[in-house]
Amino acid sequence: MKILMTGATGFIGRALLPHFNHDHVTVLTRNPTRAYHLLGHHINAVDSLESFDNFDEFDAIINLAGEPIMNKRWSEKQKQKICQSRWDITKQLVDKINVSTNPPHTFISGSAVGIYGDNQDKTIDESTPLDINDNDFAQNVCHRWEQIALEAQSEQTRVCLIRTGIVLGKQGGALARMLLPYQLGLGGKIGDGKQYFPWIHMQDMIKGIIFLLNHSEAQGVFNFTAPTPVTNSVFSQTLAATLKRPHFLFTPAWVLKLGLGESAQLLLDSQRALPNKLQQEGFNFSFPCIEQALKQTLCD
Repeated sequence: MKILMTGATGFIGRALLPHFNHDHVTVLTRNPTRAYHLLGHHINAVDSLESFDNFDEFDAIINLAGEPIMNKRWSEKQKQKICQSRWDITKQLVDKINVSTNPPHTFISGSAVGIYGDNQDKTIDESTPLDINDNDFAQNVCHRWEQIALEAQSEQTRVCLIRTGIVLGKQGGALARMLLPYQLGLGGKIGDGKQYFPWIHMQDMIKGIIFLLNHSEAQGVFNFTAPTPVTNSVFSQTLAATLKRPHFLFTPAWVLKLGLGESAQLLLDSQRALPNKLQQEGFNFSFPCIEQALKQTLCD
């Protein structure tokens, strides 16, 4: 299978790439030299899609590109960067798919559970109707991102949208940024801790993408979250226990909002998201429970 991948140098992309034959992978990257250094020299790295008239040569496209949404405060400039890094590249990919005579049979494109907005303790899955709030930046980013990707859907190309939760891996992502305060005994819940924390172990994230790639009947929206979401309070207690550290501090919501501004909503909103559609397709999670997932990630 010949695959075109965006976001290959990111947290998830770097973990996914070793599962493919590098000789058959083309990576879109702004910096091919860095990509070769990080990923190896057996891939084909390109810095633009302009060299392709169409995507007839590819069997599948995996679109994971996007400016990290939590790395900086959401200034208007940063918001524009977050949007453009997702929308523009996805539009370019869709346009190339749609002018292909023999287009890729599969287009897997990223999204996030943030598209559901704040649902408090309500259980949500892929069938839950979206209630888009014009003032919810993260929700609108994901909604437009998905709308663009779905323009590639045809009888020849199936589109799979992966609504990702918090991916647990030691080498990056949210967990890596949480570790230091917990290791220092300064960890604790955020706000009242009642908000649900939709998580997924990195191994299940990778397994899930490969599962969709290899199951030709799968298409549409898929929640990439573990089947047992937990509240922030339970997650923080479990993380502290796994690291054998105390758990008695907490970060008030107002402090978080003061420090992070509007982006604090990503830590305060609640998505009790379930991966019902993925499981109905026959996918089995290797790490369905948070205790097992954190122990494997941090201790093994």
